[in-house]
Amino acid sequence: MKNIIKYFALAGLGCVAFSSCDNDKFLDVPKYDILDIESQFESDDNARLGLNGIYAYNNVSKQDDSWGFKPNLFTGSHPTMDTQCTGWDVKFLDQTWDANVGELGQGWSHAYAAIARANLYLAGLENAEKVTPEAKKLCEGEARALRGYFYTWLATTFGRVPMLATGEDFNNTPVKAAAETYEEMWDFIIEDFSKAAELLDWTPYNNQYGRCTKGMAKAYLADAYMWKAFRCPDQAADCYAKAKQELKDIIDSNTYELSSNFATNWDPAGFWNKECIWAMCSDEGNEWSSWGSDRTITFCNPNMFKWFCACPENGGWGAEYLSWEWYACYEPGDTRRDASCATGAIPEADLAEYGIQKSNNVWGYNPYLKDSLGVKDASGHVVAPFINAEGVQSGTKTRQFHFTNGEFAPAIWTTKIWRSAYADGNSWGTQMWAPVIIYGKRYANVLLDYAECCFRTEGENSPAGWAAIDKIRDRAWGNETIGKDYSAYYGHYNNVYAGNGKNFTMTSYPVGVLTKRVDVPDAKAYYTGLQAKPNRVGYKHTSPVWKVAVNEERRKEFNSEWSLCPDMIKSGYIEDHVNYNYPKDDGGKDYANYPWTKRTFDFDINKMDMPIPATELMKNPALKQNPAYAGKENKE
Repeated sequence: MKNIIKYFALAGLGCVAFSSCDNDKFLDVPKYDILDIESQFESDDNARLGLNGIYAYNNVSKQDDSWGFKPNLFTGSHPTMDTQCTGWDVKFLDQTWDANVGELGQGWSHAYAAIARANLYLAGLENAEKVTPEAKKLCEGEARALRGYFYTWLATTFGRVPMLATGEDFNNTPVKAAAETYEEMWDFIIEDFSKAAELLDWTPYNNQYGRCTKGMAKAYLADAYMWKAFRCPDQAADCYAKAKQELKDIIDSNTYELSSNFATNWDPAGFWNKECIWAMCSDEGNEWSSWGSDRTITFCNPNMFKWFCACPENGGWGAEYLSWEWYACYEPGDTRRDASCATGAIPEADLAEYGIQKSNNVWGYNPYLKDSLGVKDASGHVVAPFINAEGVQSGTKTRQFHFTNGEFAPAIWTTKIWRSAYADGNSWGTQMWAPVIIYGKRYANVLLDYAECCFRTEGENSPAGWAAIDKIRDRAWGNETIGKDYSAYYGHYNNVYAGNGKNFTMTSYPVGVLTKRVDVPDAKAYYTGLQAKPNRVGYKHTSPVWKVAVNEERRKEFNSEWSLCPDMIKSGYIEDHVNYNYPKDDGGKDYANYPWTKRTFDFDINKMDMPIPATELMKNPALKQNPAYAGKENKE
């Protein structure tokens, strides 16, 4: 008899959880049980619990023990070059990825495992006589939304993929070709999200945040329409009009709003907030981090995320960096930069030589952990030069533009992830449950998608389009923080300090808080100037002003978030972005002390469809490799 896994956890959400500032009760321990597959439709309660078998895949799984980080980072951020890496991960920085990259295959398997559960669940639900219509409505809506979500990752990552329908999985349908057309594929996804939006409410069932809602379904439905417009240009006008209406419905619902301070979105007390539409919260659960052979659950717990992203001189692995081109893209006064990163303590003269603004908040310093980067003086700040093994005064690795840890990488680390726990041995104990928050959709995504749809349907001077961008920018400059109480946010960090034996106390929020309003530069005027300004090799943007504005704002909002690259691709901006912001450059003779990225490859837009994993081609003979990776004899 077939069995399914039934997950019980806080709010009945399996591995999905919400946060609070009560860090002693951060997350109840998940427990596992086995339920006969027929039993899940014996009652309304069982049917709702059966959904947790699908929700469980919004975290790591046996198919992919790094879901939520590696395949998502590699496909959702690194190809933009705004996030960078070393080691073999660099394949996702220079377009040398191929069909044998493990994370692509694991991500594919993970997504289809979730889809298989959704398909079998939906098939059983159709004939469930003991489940009431009200419960069926909820269950179908959530199952369809989850299926659409995983199909969205596959479709935006690989291009055309097989569309397993209700009742199908790769066991009962082992051979299935990819969707014949992009229209067919995106219409399938659009149908799922349309039905989910019809069936679900704006508020989650029983106020259990982490469940799919009408807002989540509509946000991804609009995204699907915009992707269909990109893939099917002959239908673009209709698709953008439909996407705009879905986004306007979200805005007019007054369900969501921007957080008053951009930075607090990644604080434990800032999640689940009114800006969050869909997210994954990684916590420790009942699996303590270890170096054992079975890391199915522990590989991407918050400690591992932190180690992936923290400065190596502070105990991290440094697998994810931010570029100096990204750092330099911000206008003076924009608080989003300091809310997103900590930099090495690069000498001010070196910064000035390249026109880079020195930060007062994050220069050589992580303000959330009160932790200086690299070798520190008695006060805890990186100011003293480092003497290497040969006795040469060389400065610390974090006092150079590029951190040298065997290979060069920008000396900038994300504080969206390296924020709530130290990257040292102390964190194995006290701060085990400090969460990492991975956003899928924020209200900011909705506003910028809405702006793009307005420009496409109303023209480049659309008042509504520019107004949506100006709303994002007003928050970015900190004008919404005036008079707000942030003690609930920084209170958590005082617990972190105490638990790790630090003699620190935070009495005010460290980033982005203003005492009086400031003037925000007009978006249209600023981006008109940027669009016409040549870069350092003389290249000018080929995109219209509105497209530059929408996507440069996405860079500033969504760095180290997995929506960035897909949004740039569907907007038709990714190639212009790379050519303008990352011109080909050999990096000079002293790359450690040169800020700009060394790009030697020619950008290939066709490679934005990742290769179909080699293992899937062997298992499913109906599949064909994407053209950018196929031999001439296999190209369609």
